[in-house]
Amino acid sequence: MADDSVPPQIDTTVPHSARIWNYWLGGKDNYPVDRDAGDAYVQIYPAIVDIAKVGRHFLARAVHHLAGEAGIRQFLDVGTGLPTVDNTHEVAQRVAPDSHIVYVDNDPLVLVHAHALLTSSAEGATSYIEADMRDPEAILRVARDKLDFDRPIALMLMGVLGHIDSYDEVLRIIRGLMAGLPEGSHLALYDDTDTDDAHNKAQQEYDDTGAVPYRLRPPEQIIGYFDGFDLVEPGVVACESWRPEPTPFDDVTKTSTLCGVARKR
Repeated sequence: MADDSVPPQIDTTVPHSARIWNYWLGGKDNYPVDRDAGDAYVQIYPAIVDIAKVGRHFLARAVHHLAGEAGIRQFLDVGTGLPTVDNTHEVAQRVAPDSHIVYVDNDPLVLVHAHALLTSSAEGATSYIEADMRDPEAILRVARDKLDFDRPIALMLMGVLGHIDSYDEVLRIIRGLMAGLPEGSHLALYDDTDTDDAHNKAQQEYDDTGAVPYRLRPPEQIIGYFDGFDLVEPGVVACESWRPEPTPFDDVTKTSTLCGVARKR
């Protein structure tokens, strides 16, 4: 994106997590400040690039399971981020063309790119809601006009919950969103842990740039996100270990990022 085409509400002087993630995944929707911050992070913690890729691969496998084996046809993807390869609607509609996906974000940068998320198969549909995940009631209120709340819905929270400072607030958001969804709905999420000193250091230095901070959490807290729901096998595990697909490569990237999929009773 050329500097003279940047909407005024987008600050290109401060690193932005969605743009840095885009950079790590090989995208082009980023600026020098993001690439500099991303490179500084990688210098301290090189595994962050693998985490970005492994998290994206988990999203694809989770959506494939939900649209396939679980028979879900509706997805509420909260904290969408920038479009990249294998977005939720692309994976879901490859499995089930009649899937309906609602994306939710309140970031002006994501809003600029939202048109790329609103493609759809002829049988299905995609929609975009501008809303803050801190307000589950508002998200559900608008989503009710776009999804059928008499049928199961998959709630996606992929690598976004660290933007919430308080663990209790995270639980309020998850519980609030899931409480509004019908029985048989699913929760799918991943998040980074605080178990690696280099990761903690890199994250702190990133937070110190003035960018929106991201909180790494103990594994037991991420496991606690799923309390009250029925975990799908293999439970809460490292992203690369959740129903891994066959690969011709001998070495599998090991990360400290945990993920899981669970069903609402």
